[in-house]
Amino acid sequence: MRHGDKQNNLGRKKAHRDALLMNLACQVITHKRIVTTLAKAKALRTYVEPLITKTKKTANKEEISHNHRVVFSYLNDKAAVKELFTVVAPKIAARPGGYTRIIKLGIRPGDNAEKAMIELVDFNEVYGNSIATAAEPAKKTRRSKSTATATKKAPKAKAEAEAPAAEAETATDSPETAAE
Repeated sequence: MRHGDKQNNLGRKKAHRDALLMNLACQVITHKRIVTTLAKAKALRTYVEPLITKTKKTANKEEISHNHRVVFSYLNDKAAVKELFTVVAPKIAARPGGYTRIIKLGIRPGDNAEKAMIELVDFNEVYGNSIATAAEPAKKTRRSKSTATATKKAPKAKAEAEAPAAEAETATDSPETAAE
């Protein structure tokens, strides 16, 4: 029985699972988004979000170097740790949590596994930064009176009605000139 065991083992032993999550975490930090299976993405989220939380700056310099060592013990990749502390940390400084987003992509044709894309939220240009957009007030638009717009539209409508009539007259003149 597996009472109280909420960890998804991903069909692997502990050492293999740790190595898998370590490599996936390094890739998502380096590339900002990766495509993998849904189960691996959900397991990766619980692995990488506490590491990102550790990158938030603290007042004590000793704690900063300690956090570098702790994160390095989980990632074992100097380039990924450097990227995490220099590029990712300044962007997520104001975010209280929820640093990753999982988007389902459908099934994989070979084995029918559910695919998903896991990405760092603050590095997606399509959705933008939700914190920055929430802080900015919405633009207010002024609407003009309907009578002013109706008078502007009326001359345009008359001109459009006259244009097809003029074209029809020139079309009838041209065959006569061709016959002569």
